[in-house]
Amino acid sequence: MAQERAIADLNEAEAGAELARLAGELARANRAYHQADTPEITDAAYDALKARNAAIEARFPHLKRPDSPSDQVGAAPAEGFGKIRHAQRMLSLANAFEPEEIAEFDARIRRYLNLVPDAPLAYTAEPKIDGLSLSLRYEDGVLVHAATRGDGETGEDVTANARTIAEIPVRLEGAPALLEVRGEVYMRHADFQALNARAAETGGKSFANPRNAAAGSLRQLDAEITRARPLSFFAYGWGALSEPLADGQMASLKRLETLGFQVNRLTRPCDGPAALLEHYRAIEAARPDLGYDIDGVVYKIDDLALQARLGFRSTTPRWAIAHKFAAETAWTVLEGIEIQVGRTGALSPVARLKPINVGGVLVSNATLHNEDYIAGRDSRGQPIREGRDIRVGDRVQVYRAGDVIPKIADVDLAQRPGDAVPYVFPQTCPECGSVALREPGDSTHRCTGGLICPAQAIEKLKHFVSRNAFDIDGLGAKQIEMFFADDQLPIREPADIFTLRARDAANLTKLKNRDGFGERSAAKLFDAIDERRRIPLARLLFGLGIRHLGEVAAADLARHFGGWRVLIDTVDRAAPAAARALAADEAEQAERARAATEGRRAEVKKARDAIWDDPPLPEGARLAWEEIIGIEGVGAVLAASLVTTLTQGRERASVERLVAELAEIQPPEQRSTDSPVAGKTIVFTGTLTRLTRAEAKARAEASGAKVAGSVSAKTDILVAGEGAGSKAAKAEALGVRVIDEDAWLALIGA
Repeated sequence: MAQERAIADLNEAEAGAELARLAGELARANRAYHQADTPEITDAAYDALKARNAAIEARFPHLKRPDSPSDQVGAAPAEGFGKIRHAQRMLSLANAFEPEEIAEFDARIRRYLNLVPDAPLAYTAEPKIDGLSLSLRYEDGVLVHAATRGDGETGEDVTANARTIAEIPVRLEGAPALLEVRGEVYMRHADFQALNARAAETGGKSFANPRNAAAGSLRQLDAEITRARPLSFFAYGWGALSEPLADGQMASLKRLETLGFQVNRLTRPCDGPAALLEHYRAIEAARPDLGYDIDGVVYKIDDLALQARLGFRSTTPRWAIAHKFAAETAWTVLEGIEIQVGRTGALSPVARLKPINVGGVLVSNATLHNEDYIAGRDSRGQPIREGRDIRVGDRVQVYRAGDVIPKIADVDLAQRPGDAVPYVFPQTCPECGSVALREPGDSTHRCTGGLICPAQAIEKLKHFVSRNAFDIDGLGAKQIEMFFADDQLPIREPADIFTLRARDAANLTKLKNRDGFGERSAAKLFDAIDERRRIPLARLLFGLGIRHLGEVAAADLARHFGGWRVLIDTVDRAAPAAARALAADEAEQAERARAATEGRRAEVKKARDAIWDDPPLPEGARLAWEEIIGIEGVGAVLAASLVTTLTQGRERASVERLVAELAEIQPPEQRSTDSPVAGKTIVFTGTLTRLTRAEAKARAEASGAKVAGSVSAKTDILVAGEGAGSKAAKAEALGVRVIDEDAWLALIGA
């Protein structure tokens, strides 16, 4: 498929730059959609951005950003509303766009649960309502509060408004003592048209679409305004419960219906991917006549026990997926090509387009990926678009779906201007003028300017203050750009953020007197900065912007080391071994190349061992290196990047200045302090028969254990499945406790 081929073209540098752009676009879209109720792009366009982001992260998990849209749900609650913390997080759904993705969804679940391909597996399928998510909490049958999704953890208190919606019961008969019902507030087409007609008659504000109208109506500070708006509500799930509603998704929805909630009548049980797709097509055909907006179909595992086994990723359940309706394409003119420089120095080309509406979205920019993509070839040198290159002045086809942020799909050679010339990729950085190198085997040019390149410095600072890193309220991308260019109160490295208050006090030109700030806003910024002087270790690691270090790996490192000083001491000890490991890899690769042609395979290991053994490493260096690469989820590439970054003189000095400004680097919370394996390091080896490896790892971490990929003296338990080999032998030699899968399940109470 063309989409898969485009993903395959990405290399690490390009992927990092594209993830940075996606994070910025999705953050803006979330604020507009969830806080202001004035979306700037359509749902299809938003889904396209998220799908592109997820696809890149799946291929390059070590590049996952601390502000990754994959780890975000909605946006922070808006000012003016009380805040309600959800008892259970309100998550979003993973998206699919192609039938093949539904088959893979089913296969992925079967792999996770260790089910044979033809084992029965029941699903439900229901329309995905295009509205505003709402959580309703009932205690002893009485509605006590209602909250929007917000950022997934904390939502806006809209209890008074929710009570005005006729389809939301205020009292329930026969409900569990605690029941949190989740659903979607929406507006029917006829009601939306009538609302806008009344607004036109009175000179009031009209809404762009029913979703905006529903969200704007629910999120009114005056509940009487909400009462006057024709809102509806579909229940689709639940959160906290004192007792189960039923043992299946479908049966639970029927129970909610008997309690008085509206449940979508198009929800159906399905027995596999074929039945899911059949119902998808039926809903898609009925879509124009429904009388309300939907943007896809949601598939869920029906068995709630299996849902519990499958569990959750950081922001989405493993047991559900949204199959979205397709977006559209359009033709326009490519007016120019610009180069953006990311925080890793990657040069990313961006198409500047004559604005065109694509599926309801006004598109003026599109990604061009890299030099090869523009030239009409993939990373292997094979032609794409039948070898048609892209030139300024071309008439190009733009689309947004599935694999895509706005992207050029094709070129109309019949309308190519006579003076159009092939695009020549720049060999120098447009920001600092440094040489932009393209290394052998890489499809991305990278600026060699490092810290002298302002684009890289600014992007690193934006990364530092992003949502899943230090998340400093009032200090976003625009403010970073302003402070970076400021001569009086500059922010050029992270530590400068935490000295801002003191420098402002000593400066004659106060922040409160500058454009965009007043006395109150300046004070709020200083307070927000001080609040982040206590930061979890994982967030600190994210914020440093270390190449290849994503959210999951940062959390893994934090759980393993527990504290900053332990981590940095290990990194320092590992530095000589990290350099040796890189040299050994290079020697091994070179020897492999020679061995392939000369038949000298026996020499490969000798070449590697020679690098490791001569001269001898400092005591403990190799053990420290092996400890880092032995952490589950941390490979040699990431470990080398971590060690190299934190032991380089200028980088280390900058980090130490930052750490000196922090009051506390908080250790990770123990997930399960009463578990017999809490805090212990577990290694799995061999073939597990009752659990898949992914499920075993998830259960271990849910019990508070650390999961490592290799056995060391710090390993507490080795769980040995069938065919356990060298790891089991090494564990026995080190005196590590070795148990089988049954004993492991008994130990954790599963």
